[in-house]
Amino acid sequence: MATIKDSVHDHIQVEGVAAALLDTEPVQRLRHIKQLGTVQLVYPSANHTRFEHSLGVYHLADRALDHLGIGGRQGERVRAAALLHDVGHGPYSHNVESVTHRHTGKYHDDVHELLAAGAVGAVLRDHDLDPERIADLVAGEGQYGQLVSGELDVDRMDYLVRDAHHTGVPYGTIDHERLIRELTFVDGELVLAEGNVQTAESLLLARALMNPTVYQHHVARISKAMLRRGAERLLERTDTTPRELRRMDDHDLLVALRTTEATGELARRLRTRDLYKRAVWAELEAVPADVVDADYATLRDLEAAIADRADLPAEQVVVDVPKRPSMTESSSRVMVSGEMRQLGKQSPLVSALRTAQKQQWRLGVYVPASETDRAGRSTAETLGLDLDGALVSDVRPGVTATLDEFTDAEP
Repeated sequence: MATIKDSVHDHIQVEGVAAALLDTEPVQRLRHIKQLGTVQLVYPSANHTRFEHSLGVYHLADRALDHLGIGGRQGERVRAAALLHDVGHGPYSHNVESVTHRHTGKYHDDVHELLAAGAVGAVLRDHDLDPERIADLVAGEGQYGQLVSGELDVDRMDYLVRDAHHTGVPYGTIDHERLIRELTFVDGELVLAEGNVQTAESLLLARALMNPTVYQHHVARISKAMLRRGAERLLERTDTTPRELRRMDDHDLLVALRTTEATGELARRLRTRDLYKRAVWAELEAVPADVVDADYATLRDLEAAIADRADLPAEQVVVDVPKRPSMTESSSRVMVSGEMRQLGKQSPLVSALRTAQKQQWRLGVYVPASETDRAGRSTAETLGLDLDGALVSDVRPGVTATLDEFTDAEP
């Protein structure tokens, strides 16, 4: 058994198969992947890693299993899955996942091959655990997979508290002890017991508040988009394979970007925080539906068209279109008057949060600071943005203007 001091949960006791997995290479690799990727460029203390988070998820899973009375081999399966749930992450966590997924078809929770091979597979088999079944739990499959990956999972409980702690932002604070204490299974579904609508709402509210202030902060989005563009060029212009990129850590990727001619300038900007600026920051209602729903190839074509219209090099224009607003957490189940109900149908707060999420959505177009005016006008014309009242941020901190005012501004 190992006892580890943690910044969030104090002392974490790791034993059984989890203790044997701790020193395997895939788990130790997580020490070199930041939990929040480029968010550190916004919140300097956000240096925590996927390794710390994995320990926290293991700890909360252990607590939940004890509460639910799940022991024996099934308990060990869930504990192993909790510790291993992030070993499939690529460098900078989610920041370049869309790049590797386009080439490999795999997200970070698709770890069947990884768990079956090498030291991890050997440890699991030594403890009479099937790597295939552990990988299924990581992907959230089956009744007990809901504990690891679901609307009420221990992954979410740890990262909200941990991210809030390390950024210094108070919005992610949740009562994870109560959440765990109120978990129960009803007809094979993980739900919160009677009288916990507000408990479920607290989890939803914490995620909704952390999203614009931390996860979707405009500087984090700009740096993420630049990092993603660098990873794309690395695959296009070097012998680096998507599989190799997926198994890099943060340091590997930054070195690869710095030592490759086609990506050296982007690497310099990321290393020195000389980031691109917003040329356009447009609300959802201002953006045509075909742009919101455009695929990767279409967005690249639009970048080229904006660059051509603005007389800029194509590589200096980045169009960043988030997915349409969604709130999967609203499908969490709670017991109300003896019935299992979806939180989204029970809580009036969900509707308000959905409205806020829609209002917070922004399309971003990023270019070097000196080119924001030209690129802003070119973007409005190329994308066919609705000029009536859509907010766009000027490059000067704290200054906003309607889109028509912004695009008519003098260069």
